[in-house]
Amino acid sequence: MLDLTLDELLTTTRAVRKRLDLERTVPREMIEECLDLAIQAPTGSNAQGWRWVVVTEPELKQAIADAYRKAWEPYSAQGRDNVSKLQGAQAEQMQRVISSSQYLADNMHRVPALVIPCVLGRLPEGAPEWMWTGLLASVYPAVWSFQLALRARGLGSTITTLHIMHADEVAQALGIPDTVTQAALLPVAYTKGTDFRPAARRPASEITYWNGWKGA
Repeated sequence: MLDLTLDELLTTTRAVRKRLDLERTVPREMIEECLDLAIQAPTGSNAQGWRWVVVTEPELKQAIADAYRKAWEPYSAQGRDNVSKLQGAQAEQMQRVISSSQYLADNMHRVPALVIPCVLGRLPEGAPEWMWTGLLASVYPAVWSFQLALRARGLGSTITTLHIMHADEVAQALGIPDTVTQAALLPVAYTKGTDFRPAARRPASEITYWNGWKGA
């Protein structure tokens, strides 16, 4: 366990890609311990309708990585086009994000463990927005708790969702029923070093409105 205060844990749990240690095995017990903590998170109607698919077999990781890369290629092309329209620090920041994401796409199959949080149930085509927000809100607090638990133990992760463009392929490879919704994909590994720092963010006072949109 890292010696972190709660505030340090909350402000230094970063999206980790290039600093994932692809050579170090993550014990099954470590992931289970983090999941035991994660499922203490609140969930809609206390239904606890989450399921977690942890993938460590090379062939299965390769299938997931293939689906991810199939979605990443057109997405990254659009991102690079957008970068060309930016200037200065904003362009540099976006270029770093693209480079980091490209590294993850190239190495997804090498990550020690891939974790797919799922929700029991599928929404009908054309379901209203409130249904989607309710469905995902039932699992995402647990996803974040899982990431915090990983960070406290010297591991890292990042939330990705691109593979969902080809969720059917992943479901077939893993035997996930068509009555289950895949909510994300989290590559999990020990990190190369643990010296993560708070990210540069605009002050909350600049992006917080009171009693109405843009209310002072």
